[in-house]
Amino acid sequence: MESILVKIFATALALSQVTTAPDAVKTRFDRAQDQQQVAELLRAGCTHMRKAFDIEDINLEELIATAMDDPQAVAGESKVFHGINFADLQTAYRQFCKNEKVAVSAVDLGDVIDFYNKATADLPDHAKLKGIKLPGASVVLDRKGERFAEVFEENQRRVWVPLADIPEQVQKAFLAAEDKRFYQHKGIDERGLIRAFIGNLASSGRPQGGSTITQQIVKNLLVGEDLTYERKIREMIVASRVEHALSKAEILELYLNSVYLGRGSWGIELAARSYFGKPAKELTVEEGALLAGLTKGPNYFSPDRHPGRAQERLAYVLSRLQEDGVITAEQSGRGLPALPTLVPYERPRRDIGFHFVDQVAREAKSVAGIDAITAHSYTVRSTINPQLQRAVEGALQEGLWRYERSNGRVQFRSAEASLARAVQRIDADKKIGDKRPAWQRALANARLPLYDVHWTPAIVLEKPGGKKGEAWRVGLTDGRILPLSLDNATAQRKLALYDVILVRVTDGKGKAAARAELRVRPLVQGMVVVLENRTGRILAMTGGFSYPLSQLNRATQAVRQPGSAIKPLSYLGALRNGLQPNTLVRDEPITLPPLGGGRARDRDYWTPKNYDGGYGGILTLRRALENSRNLATVHLLDGGIESTPEASLDRLCKLAVEAQIYHECVRYYPFVLGAQPVRPIDLAAFYATIANEGLHPAPHVIDSIERNGVVIYRHDPKSSVMVSSVDRAAFYQLKTMLQGVLARGTARSIAGLAPYVAGKTGTSDEENDAWFVGFTNDVTVAVWIGYDNADGKRRTLGGGATGGHVAVPIFEPVIQAVWSNAAPKVALAPPSPEAKRYLACKAIDLESGEMQSTGGRAITECFRIDRNGQINDTQYQLVGREDAYAARGGYYSVAPGPFGYGINPEQRPGYYYYDNNGRYLPAPRDVWRPPGQYYGQYGPYGRDPRYQAQPPRDPYGREYQTPQRIDPGYIWGNRRYY
Repeated sequence: MESILVKIFATALALSQVTTAPDAVKTRFDRAQDQQQVAELLRAGCTHMRKAFDIEDINLEELIATAMDDPQAVAGESKVFHGINFADLQTAYRQFCKNEKVAVSAVDLGDVIDFYNKATADLPDHAKLKGIKLPGASVVLDRKGERFAEVFEENQRRVWVPLADIPEQVQKAFLAAEDKRFYQHKGIDERGLIRAFIGNLASSGRPQGGSTITQQIVKNLLVGEDLTYERKIREMIVASRVEHALSKAEILELYLNSVYLGRGSWGIELAARSYFGKPAKELTVEEGALLAGLTKGPNYFSPDRHPGRAQERLAYVLSRLQEDGVITAEQSGRGLPALPTLVPYERPRRDIGFHFVDQVAREAKSVAGIDAITAHSYTVRSTINPQLQRAVEGALQEGLWRYERSNGRVQFRSAEASLARAVQRIDADKKIGDKRPAWQRALANARLPLYDVHWTPAIVLEKPGGKKGEAWRVGLTDGRILPLSLDNATAQRKLALYDVILVRVTDGKGKAAARAELRVRPLVQGMVVVLENRTGRILAMTGGFSYPLSQLNRATQAVRQPGSAIKPLSYLGALRNGLQPNTLVRDEPITLPPLGGGRARDRDYWTPKNYDGGYGGILTLRRALENSRNLATVHLLDGGIESTPEASLDRLCKLAVEAQIYHECVRYYPFVLGAQPVRPIDLAAFYATIANEGLHPAPHVIDSIERNGVVIYRHDPKSSVMVSSVDRAAFYQLKTMLQGVLARGTARSIAGLAPYVAGKTGTSDEENDAWFVGFTNDVTVAVWIGYDNADGKRRTLGGGATGGHVAVPIFEPVIQAVWSNAAPKVALAPPSPEAKRYLACKAIDLESGEMQSTGGRAITECFRIDRNGQINDTQYQLVGREDAYAARGGYYSVAPGPFGYGINPEQRPGYYYYDNNGRYLPAPRDVWRPPGQYYGQYGPYGRDPRYQAQPPRDPYGREYQTPQRIDPGYIWGNRRYY
């Protein structure tokens, strides 16, 4: 027996059961024992179908006779009937439909049973369609309430609408087009199957399926769309079951909300909006008929691509409505009716904010309790500023490329696309009315893989061939042809004509012409987040170079070592303890014992180092933070924050958790230098807390969520909380110190922004991570750069790739975009009234911290005051006055120099030197000099010849060495005083 007949009769077995005994459909038969039962079911089914033929006025006997005489006349060119042996089919017809005895059966019922059993195994649960609400398209609005994005699952872009909101005439239009006997059949319409069967015999065009609306639902939602007999068997049985589980109204509502109608729209509501710019409840009968006609083939009958076909289909639906008495002959019209007026179709497409929208979905689940934002059609009011978002993404992409280019790390792999074939095809098919060159049309229609990279796509039109004057030239979508700056040797070898690359167009100045500069995808990654200080709204966020390349949002889903960007926490702890910005601290070698005490090995002790390997003697807290001195920060653990290093570490851990930098603090000394990884968004929130004088905002991307016009979630503005263990005065002092990081410290490359911005650079061990986090009165911007190293290779940013050199250049265009699109450019605010009550601001010397009224290096410092209004003088709390004087000495004169007076314990002018460990110490008393002279490298200077030049010696008579030390933050020349 041919396999095609086995499949046909297995399908007939299913059809016989669902049409004759829908309440007792059997899904498994025994191959040996149930053949007689199967034969009886097939006979019952054939009898039922012959009645349907009679109802449809089709002479089945005549049809069979024609098929036997000339099978080709029946089957024609239809692929549906290829492979069928009509002689065997006639024998089976005589056996099961006319109850005749045949010598040899054409049907092996055992094989039929085997195929049927296999097809009906593990049928899907039809009951889950009861009350189902299909995934919907949720709308994400920006912070101004304008549409920003749609979020939906693949092939599920819909807005659910109740059946009651769909006009009755529109409902009947769909029934007329797809399932005329919807309210009469029980899931399978045998008469519809017969009409489709005869139609396929008569026409070689698009084959008809004869499926009911119920079957279409089952096919689309439960059994799949495979064009197989197995699927058809499963579809018929499950459709029959669905008719018992759901009412006709429920089935129709489900269908009208699930059917695909073109223009990227699933369901009638979104289709009505897409085609006519109105909700489904406002559709006219003609508009509803047009949509109903699309169910047969949304692309084939598309009014956008094939208006003639759409008119013919509309006429057919209207005529069916007239036959059913739904509309009059006048409404149906004569000839081809005019198509209803359509609104222009704008395909949902955006090129920014993909990491942000992903975070919207995650936050809806974690905070609002919505398992999937696509489960229904929600309206999400987000916090995004689209203009700022675009600028942030562009700044990061350009910054990452420039870092790799400046470090010789650019790796060109291939073009973004090749349009050679597309250009050739367009050239061959000249489109009337479009005068654009083929390359321009091909480029305009190209869909590049990196759809969110904000460089300009360009197509290679000319390659230099070696002759004088030849150069690379590229074309842009606007028709311009520009010279290409191409200094990448690999790209020169690999690029071919009509390859698409990404470029940055530089406009010509003066007589210089515009040019295109090649841009290459970087391997290095980065992150930028812009946070509104007071509210915690995330105004812009990009979690990587490009979303198509990596969906990981490094702002919220990754943790990295913050390096020195965590240091403000230690200085906040010191200020909390009553220290002042002018408190002196040692920037000298220090070794801390293991935590917990007890016996320990040498390797258990911790001896940190500065980034440059040197050390700077004694500094104020301000200068130590401005220049990011590791050793000075660690010295704060020993009495600056609490009385002992262990207690200080405990205090900082508690403060870090309270400030929500970490959920748990890893208690070990390197924590204070940024060894514990942090989420960038949490670090940004900490800096916003500093800007707010202690008010910690809750970062968020959702303000509210609505469903059917009802607010089901709203962000709680009370989620911002005060860091209660530190007062406002300490936070304000820290803010001014961070302002100095830009004015004089590691971020001094943007010193011009210091009146408006405070912040801190950060670089982790071996330049794995580079940071800059800066804030204004209104926003905090965090920038991170580094390699993911997810492929097992260990790559660092390279020597000298600090936050000041790598992250700060990205921060600058971002903050300029903030001032253009989100917040005003104003000077950092003075202390709040609450903080001002505990502060008094005085002029001090920047280096020494000594209070003074005037001076070239004078700055204004704000000091904490006691209840009596007196400044708490902590300048020498950590470093004794004599040691401080010794460290600042150097002038052999009673006149003050930039480091203060040089006075020895006997009130004589002091002489100081560097010892072999780089520390400042007083020279032996036998080499002190009278006023007016100082000791230089080459002997004594001055007019008194009585004093002989003597190099300083240690107590053992050895000559002291004076190695030169260079602080990376030292910007006043290299003269050293002795």
